[in-house]
Amino acid sequence: MASFSEAPFTRLPAHPMNFLALDTSTDILSIAVQPSGGEVHERSAPGGAKSSPTMIPAIRELMAETSLTFDTLDMIVFGRGPGSFTGLRTACSVAQGLAFGARQGLGVPVLPVDSLLAVAETARVEHQVTRVLAVLDARMNEVYSCAYEWDEATAQWRSLGDFELLAPESLQVPDGFVVAGNAKAAYEDRLAPHATHLLALPSASAMLRLAPTLLAAGMAVPASEALPLYIRDKVAQTTAEREEIKRLALLEQAAQAVQAAQSAPAPASESK
Repeated sequence: MASFSEAPFTRLPAHPMNFLALDTSTDILSIAVQPSGGEVHERSAPGGAKSSPTMIPAIRELMAETSLTFDTLDMIVFGRGPGSFTGLRTACSVAQGLAFGARQGLGVPVLPVDSLLAVAETARVEHQVTRVLAVLDARMNEVYSCAYEWDEATAQWRSLGDFELLAPESLQVPDGFVVAGNAKAAYEDRLAPHATHLLALPSASAMLRLAPTLLAAGMAVPASEALPLYIRDKVAQTTAEREEIKRLALLEQAAQAVQAAQSAPAPASESK
């Protein structure tokens, strides 16, 4: 799998950790909370530009359901891409802001997860497949893709190459692989018409299942390094992409919501 080049984050707690995970790399906002290795609580909502004003309230509500607070949080897991330009910026901004403010300002590390790897993990659990060509709609008549194979012996995914950005007609499906993601609905027969297609999104719960392996590989980083993964070489060169840049003004709302989340009184269920 693609990996961060930074040195491993070494200040991880020895006890079982409380996790918050979030993904906005597609048109669906996915958040999940897992307290100390317990049951995962997950919620989804419309994503994209709509996720900026709604994400923080949704996170607070979900954490309240599990009696977690930002002062008991140990790790924030987020989808770093590839995916929606605005969505990735939003995810990084929120993950970074919450991580800096957690533990009464002492901060917690973040764990970046590749969105295509999370797609493969969703497909494995929901469709019982182990050879996956993960494909997400990149818009502008292109798709993101990467092939993964599940290793039963190690219970880990193995990537079979680098991320690709290509036209849907150019997608080549290896023998024995299924195509999983969200691009089929957008491109229909232009995308691998003879392959088996499965709907699978990079959910927050999938990222939590991937977290132990990624942590063991030293993938956790300080909050300041919550960075998006972009595959396109150029940004905002087309009309559509310029519109995406304009929508980045919503990130200021997300930052304000982060600050409000840190200063607002905790819900009654959080104070128990």
